[in-house]
Amino acid sequence: MKNNDDYIKKFWVGLLDGDGSMQVNHWRSTNTQYRLMIKLKNNRGNYNMLTTIQKVMGGNVKLTKGDQFVTWVVNDKKEIMKMIKIFDNNPLLTSNKNAQLEFLKENMKRNDMNWYFLNRNNKFDNQERNQKMISDYLKTFDKNKDYTYFDIWFSGFSEAKSCFSIRQNSNHSFSMSQKNDKYLLEFIKNYFNIANSIRVIKNKKVDNKNMFYLLEVYKKDILLNMINHFNNNPTLGNKYESFKKLSLIFMNKN
Repeated sequence: MKNNDDYIKKFWVGLLDGDGSMQVNHWRSTNTQYRLMIKLKNNRGNYNMLTTIQKVMGGNVKLTKGDQFVTWVVNDKKEIMKMIKIFDNNPLLTSNKNAQLEFLKENMKRNDMNWYFLNRNNKFDNQERNQKMISDYLKTFDKNKDYTYFDIWFSGFSEAKSCFSIRQNSNHSFSMSQKNDKYLLEFIKNYFNIANSIRVIKNKKVDNKNMFYLLEVYKKDILLNMINHFNNNPTLGNKYESFKKLSLIFMNKN
């Protein structure tokens, strides 16, 4: 898969959806600057994954904060304009990243510093609208066409948002959490025929506008289905190591 450019591009969208950012900043209040970035804990798997993405997508990979983190970053406006065209056929599926993308594109179109300063703190005001838009889009998915994209997107998103848990009591699990976008976990739940309910994660910082949701899977046959998914659509970073351990446990038992 690391030699498949199309796979890397779709995987990159999922990873960006989960652990990336699309930024619009300013230089001395005179002009806008643009940046796409994915920042991960520095380890061999994540470093190799981001350098693989760099070869296909462009950008630069560097270590930051005393080598604690590895970062893929693009600052060139022309490169960014080419990259975001990928979203036309491979859409972002979180409301947060769609809001960032809208703000970035609008600034590129307007090139107006006054508009930037007036609106930079309001880019997430349309969160509910974006959630409904993406939720409606997911309902129209064509299994013969769109699910190929979703499979790869899900693996990229899982690299950022999932956890493979291996426990001594053999109560192993796969879990995924998400802020606000419950519709996305509901789609994933239905896609993998998961019976577990989506839970709200209680946190002192949680309010009516920011809810954290958790989907966790323990059932053996569902875990086997998910192992099959990741065998066909592998994660490419450090998450692959924990997946491989869980997969080997199930192989040895069966």
